[in-house]
Amino acid sequence: MLIQVGELARRAGITVRALHHYESQGLLLPSARTEAGYRLYNARDVERLHTIQALSHMGLTLAEVRACLENHSVALTDIIDQQIAMLDSQISRITTLRERLEALQSDLKAGQEPNLSEWLITLELMKMYDRWFSKAELEALPFAKKDPARENEWLQLVQQVKQLIAQNTPPEAPQAQRFATRWMEMLERDTAGKPDFLTRLNEMHAKEPQMQEQTGITPEVMEYVTRAFAESKLAIYQRYLNPQEYAYTRAHYFDRMMEWPPLVAKLHAAQAKGIAPGSEEGKGLAANWLELFTSFAGNNPQTHQKFREAMSKEPALSVGTWMTPEVLGWLQQAVGALMQGDATAR
Repeated sequence: MLIQVGELARRAGITVRALHHYESQGLLLPSARTEAGYRLYNARDVERLHTIQALSHMGLTLAEVRACLENHSVALTDIIDQQIAMLDSQISRITTLRERLEALQSDLKAGQEPNLSEWLITLELMKMYDRWFSKAELEALPFAKKDPARENEWLQLVQQVKQLIAQNTPPEAPQAQRFATRWMEMLERDTAGKPDFLTRLNEMHAKEPQMQEQTGITPEVMEYVTRAFAESKLAIYQRYLNPQEYAYTRAHYFDRMMEWPPLVAKLHAAQAKGIAPGSEEGKGLAANWLELFTSFAGNNPQTHQKFREAMSKEPALSVGTWMTPEVLGWLQQAVGALMQGDATAR
């Protein structure tokens, strides 16, 4: 039995574009094509897609997923075991929340009436944060703390972005870029500058309906802000690139955008742990960074120099990237060690 690309994308809950990207990266190739050229996938292909998606949800980058697939370093049974364990943990937490709500309902029926609207929302949010962050992390996460001024600031910004969307303002519009930049600055502040907090907050918004209801940050809003923020960076790069270079960058800039936050989190962790930039782990992270960079910058060293010039002259390019000077310095050393090793190998 074979399944067409559109049907596979629908059943897997992803886009056809994502399947095309997996193919371009050598991760998932169709087993056949129809006479009209449509991609066809068999059961083994779907099994491989399951592995790709599962490993990605566990925090691996696509480069790491490809390495696992090529080296056969992770068995499918082990992956499914981990997925089952994760689901068991979620079920346990949901059951606990249900028990709490049932106790609340009993109190209400007995005539005990707390301030339900505010109390229940607070309870749900606390439980959500507890599911994603440890107690120590919550103490360091401004986003999880009660702060009326900060909450009002976010409420206003979310409303402004929703108004832009309602007015069909394109993400590349200057006002959209300004709001998106402010959004990222506030998000960097409220995640305490920790990119691993950012990745988990993003996942919270994707998987917790109560979070979306409380903040008003829907997937549509997230996508719009992400796009507008990227447009603000592209507008700067355009001043440094020739038309051909910019056309290539623009065509590929959005392809692997969501791979950057997890990688930046790994760079922060490596630098904080004192891992040597020239170690195998350091050079591996540098190789991952270069792979993502060249995916939109191309392979021309002269073009790369233009990007480096832009980064050195345009402070706005570092806003909302969670890249501190210390982490950037560590990365530069790791890239230098990687390039030196490649030159020696040749």
